[in-house]
Amino acid sequence: MQKLLQLVHPTAAATLPALAVVALVFLATARGPAFHDAHRSAVVSRSSGSWRPRVETTSAAAAAVARRVPKGCDIFRGEWVPDDGEDAAGAAPYYTNLSCPLIQEHQNCMKYGRPDRGFLRWRWRPDGCELPRFEAAAFLDAVRNTSLAFVGDSIARNHMQSLMCLLSKVAYPKDISKTSHPDFRTLHYESHNFTLAIFWSPFLVRANQSDHGDRLWHLHLDEPDRAWVAGIAGFDRVILSAANWFNRPSVFHEAGRVVGCHNCQVPGVPELSREHSLRMAFRTVLHSLSSDAVGFNGTVIVRTLSPTSHFEGGEWNKGGDCRRTRPYAANETRMAGLDLDFHTAQVEEFARAKAAAQAAGRATRLVLMDTMTAMLLRPDGHPSRYGHWPHEKVTLYNDCVHWCLPGPIDVWNEMLLQMLLTDSL
Repeated sequence: MQKLLQLVHPTAAATLPALAVVALVFLATARGPAFHDAHRSAVVSRSSGSWRPRVETTSAAAAAVARRVPKGCDIFRGEWVPDDGEDAAGAAPYYTNLSCPLIQEHQNCMKYGRPDRGFLRWRWRPDGCELPRFEAAAFLDAVRNTSLAFVGDSIARNHMQSLMCLLSKVAYPKDISKTSHPDFRTLHYESHNFTLAIFWSPFLVRANQSDHGDRLWHLHLDEPDRAWVAGIAGFDRVILSAANWFNRPSVFHEAGRVVGCHNCQVPGVPELSREHSLRMAFRTVLHSLSSDAVGFNGTVIVRTLSPTSHFEGGEWNKGGDCRRTRPYAANETRMAGLDLDFHTAQVEEFARAKAAAQAAGRATRLVLMDTMTAMLLRPDGHPSRYGHWPHEKVTLYNDCVHWCLPGPIDVWNEMLLQMLLTDSL
């Protein structure tokens, strides 16, 4: 592994597979080209011999010998501590923009000149135990002969791309998608018969946007989004996440009628909270997944939201930015406002669905992946303005929603690996 972080300069960048632009949740006004273009580029270049990743061999017993957290340790509560690694220069990241060609452009902070590297030299330490570093061989061994789907918005895609970069030390997948749609990709790690997929569904429920001037979103809060329902049945595990898109002006529908809205300014339509729409969407989707209504009988992993509160100096569209260079200490901030409302709704709806599934004796398992506390402390881990070249004329705002790759989001997969190894999944 490289011990020093490196930048791809403009001339060198042209030789790497480029990951096409996808819209930032609410930071951009238009969706960009396909997610799969970069992955397809990597596959094509590997098959043609023009680019080949350096991978390590893996043992079938890797998961058996991997380090595990002690039983009973809550890996979701803790603090960020300096990661000094093996030398004074600090711990090396798992990958860089040179070693992983699958980093989305807007999250490729190293390529686009982020000047500080200190944000990469912190590790998450749970209260009462140590969280082992990610082991790609152990992860692939743990998911051998299984499948995992990400369902959600561009933060779900951010999470999946972090995982793919972490696994690239051992293997690269083959694109086996049955559709050309850029937001629905299925990838297969042949060496371990592991299938990975992404389903774009930023509201989780059925949603459509008005064609006329107001451009309001219409959310059918009691109907799961058919875009992912149609393909989820055969998967062993699904990671479900959504939050940021519920900030958009929307009209809420239930049982075929309008029940309220958020910031719609439509006469006669009552104003309801964003928390209400998110809560009802999770209630609908978790019930559908755990009641065999959509033919799913695997494990549902509910990942709590990524913070919406890291903008400073203004709102997201009014000059807000995130220029901090180190994490908060555990006592420097707390969950509040919309973050607290959304998190509370997700945790309560998860508990409600899990209790109902257990009472009914259903086969589907529900597991909470509560990453919110850890990420609330990392305002330093976002791309900010380092998702494009300074001279480029772009319409994007400072990104304080997504996460740099490599970056703090990699801890989600350290946590996911421990969940697999301790059989909570």
